[in-house]
Amino acid sequence: MIVSHNELVAVVNKAFLGMRRHCGEADVIANMVADLQMVGLNGVRHFNNASSFLSFDSDCAVSITNSTSTSFDVELHNGSVACHLPAVLDFALEKMVGNKSITIQLKQCHNRWLAFSELVRLSAKGIACRAQWTNGTSPKRTLYVLNRGCIAPEVFFSDQIESDNPDYHSMLIELSVSDFDIKTSSDGYAIHIDSEELSRAQKASWQEGIFVEDNEWEALKRSATVFLVENSEQSAQGAGELA
Repeated sequence: MIVSHNELVAVVNKAFLGMRRHCGEADVIANMVADLQMVGLNGVRHFNNASSFLSFDSDCAVSITNSTSTSFDVELHNGSVACHLPAVLDFALEKMVGNKSITIQLKQCHNRWLAFSELVRLSAKGIACRAQWTNGTSPKRTLYVLNRGCIAPEVFFSDQIESDNPDYHSMLIELSVSDFDIKTSSDGYAIHIDSEELSRAQKASWQEGIFVEDNEWEALKRSATVFLVENSEQSAQGAGELA
């Protein structure tokens, strides 16, 4: 299935609004999904997977702990990175005033892939980023390295889980005014997706449309349709009552 950027953003927006959540901005999250999909990293699939859990998380504000001038921890209470990361990064940038780097540890969080576009935006502002986490499904370590001015990250994977008791629900984000050494950062990671490959996919998406797997697109549309049906029923009831 080939869809336009506007179409994808509109459907994700409706699907998220249908969840009636307190945390998270629908338009921001819709662009997170679209940006990830455009570079070929399965944004729609990640959003569909997230949708299965968003109804069960706490949907509350995050808690900041262990805050120093160069680091802080964020407890997301089983919340989605997509719903909270923009505000967390704003807080981090404020703390970076006068500092050259900061380390953020996100705890008890989900949907870490959807951090992609917010980290890319930092790169455009002259902030280098290194982010890493361990997936619980098909256990695999994932690493982003996104240096200043880059439009796509270097992405690395490793099947080797270093800890005997890995934390599958955390994410480490490091921000710096200096670029990270990619070779040193990626030591121990066997699989590499080059940033140029992601950039080519993004360019093709703008020119030819965004490819989405048919089953993922149908699942996304069903989520959006639930929102439309519920509102239509409420509108009809409201109209009847006014009469």
